[in-house]
Amino acid sequence: MVEFSLWDIVRNLLLAARWTVVLSLIAFVGGGLVALALLVARSTPSTGLRRSVAAYVQLFQGTPLLMQLFLAYFGMALLGVETSAWTAAAVALTLYSSAFLTEIWHGCVRSIPRGQWEAAQSLALSFTEQLRHVVFPQAARIAVAPTVGFLVQVVKGTALASVIGFVELTKAGTMITNATFKPFVVYSCVAILYFLMCYPISLYARFLEGRLHAKRT
Repeated sequence: MVEFSLWDIVRNLLLAARWTVVLSLIAFVGGGLVALALLVARSTPSTGLRRSVAAYVQLFQGTPLLMQLFLAYFGMALLGVETSAWTAAAVALTLYSSAFLTEIWHGCVRSIPRGQWEAAQSLALSFTEQLRHVVFPQAARIAVAPTVGFLVQVVKGTALASVIGFVELTKAGTMITNATFKPFVVYSCVAILYFLMCYPISLYARFLEGRLHAKRT
């Protein structure tokens, strides 16, 4: 058994936590870009596009993230793509995030009164211009709080990437536990670090939601 002081445990966990942060940002930003494209497609008059995006959203929302990680890791290898735990985790979490963000943002778009769409049409704006200048700016204000709140789910979701060998906070905790035989101490530190990452985000989301509610009233 290797003797680790509490500081050794925390220091190694902090080093691993940076990869949790990086993976979370990649999944959140990448998923946001994909979700924006899907949102535009889902907002078009085309029934085929809307149904395709709805099916995509249901697929990723209706299957466990763990299975998505396995499919990304082993599926990319079957396709002849040289992959790594890092690549598979980034792809799976990006697609997972895009589905949920699409649904969140679509709900915000649908909350815009129909009169706003009709007013934009009366100005002879094209569909793209209606979205860009009238609908999306209003929906964006509503979407900020739930979008920031969803980031907490992304951060916690990165823990599942440990099952395909990606060394982030949870995987590092398991490795340190195997070396020190101090599971309670190690996993307590892991939980505290997740809390320190997620709680400020939750507070900020509540703050934004409160400001939005104040502006409406």
